[in-house]
Amino acid sequence: MKNKNIYILLLLFCASFQIKAQQIPAPKQTKSILILNATAHLGDGTVIQNSAVGFKDGKITLVADATTIRLAADAYDTTIDASGKHIYPGFIAPNSTLGLVEIDAVKSSDDMEEIGSFNPNVRSIIAYNSESKVVETVRPNGVLIAQITPRGGTISGTSSVVQLDAWSWQDAILKENDGIHLNFPSSFKRSGSWFEPGVIEPNKDYPKQVEEINAFLVNAKAYNQTAAKERNVVLEATKALFEGTQTLYIHADEEKQIIDAIQLALNNQINKIVIVGGFEAYKSADLLKKHNVGVLLRRVHDMPTNDDQDVNLPYKMAKILTDKGIIVGLENSGDHERMSVRNLPFLAGTCAAFGLDKEKALQLITSNTAKLLGIESTCGILETGKDATLFISEGDALDMRTNKLTAAFIQGRTINLETFQTKLNDKFKAKFNQK
Repeated sequence: MKNKNIYILLLLFCASFQIKAQQIPAPKQTKSILILNATAHLGDGTVIQNSAVGFKDGKITLVADATTIRLAADAYDTTIDASGKHIYPGFIAPNSTLGLVEIDAVKSSDDMEEIGSFNPNVRSIIAYNSESKVVETVRPNGVLIAQITPRGGTISGTSSVVQLDAWSWQDAILKENDGIHLNFPSSFKRSGSWFEPGVIEPNKDYPKQVEEINAFLVNAKAYNQTAAKERNVVLEATKALFEGTQTLYIHADEEKQIIDAIQLALNNQINKIVIVGGFEAYKSADLLKKHNVGVLLRRVHDMPTNDDQDVNLPYKMAKILTDKGIIVGLENSGDHERMSVRNLPFLAGTCAAFGLDKEKALQLITSNTAKLLGIESTCGILETGKDATLFISEGDALDMRTNKLTAAFIQGRTINLETFQTKLNDKFKAKFNQK
């Protein structure tokens, strides 16, 4: 009887909470849609002032100048007049932990890091929570695709690319196991703390740390080239790196880090490389270009890494690298990184404000990132045959003052842009509008 009363009390306690479930994912597209008269930013540098963009069954079927084509009245089931508005391909957020952590202070909701130093077999996708409340808050700013990336250790694990409206992690996948993430050691270290940094000193353990990485890759390559007697899932997980079908994402900022990391990878016959962070990548531009290494540039809205650097250098870095012929994307890891994903378009806007052409700035979070993640065949550009993952904005989507989405589509499905925050906004607007 006592246990029964306890169960009843627990049920009543649970029932006292209002359950706020994640939005229901949109159903598959069943009716074709045509968007007319908007300014279309294709994501490859092209702009069509009076555009016609059509899609059916989740794929783009038409991208053209509306003033030069003729369409039958019944060519599309639904027509949207977007006069005065802008169309963009969905923005792509690389190196993200969206869906891996819900509440930082609640350990049971944190799945972004695994114990151990070398974890290529850790697949972030199986921990991805498609019902995360944070995920739905980034879509109203145009971020519709993300690379879900593990953290920690020397080799953090394997990332995957997802679209941000799905019932489960299986449904969300755009590209599974796209790459392995290596956190390359720094050749220097700084004493002190973040609020009172000390002097910069050489990292005496650097040669040893680099040799450990090299030894692991040598063993992994040997394991995958021979018939092993016993299965080793850690080494087995690296097989695609040596086959050239998977990318090695090297997290490094310093010039020496970048040079040593690229050379180490090439020495082990790993040729598909992307630098993540890359604050001093401009110093090694010739090496990057020679080996076709792209850069997912560290958070633009940040301070320089050295005291004697130009305070505006982070804002100018994308232009510097682009002018040197490097494929550049933008990533936003760091403090408050999950909720800050919504600011991704404004990072690109800052790059444009500091000299980069506006359409090239758009490429930083669309076509360039798609190329670096290996999803350019389906995403990143408004082009016939690609996924209809796009949105309509009232104004310039790279400007926080005018980024206001009126509609968004993922693989042709009409996405709900309402969030808990927009509901609160509407609630209190109604309150103060009441007489």
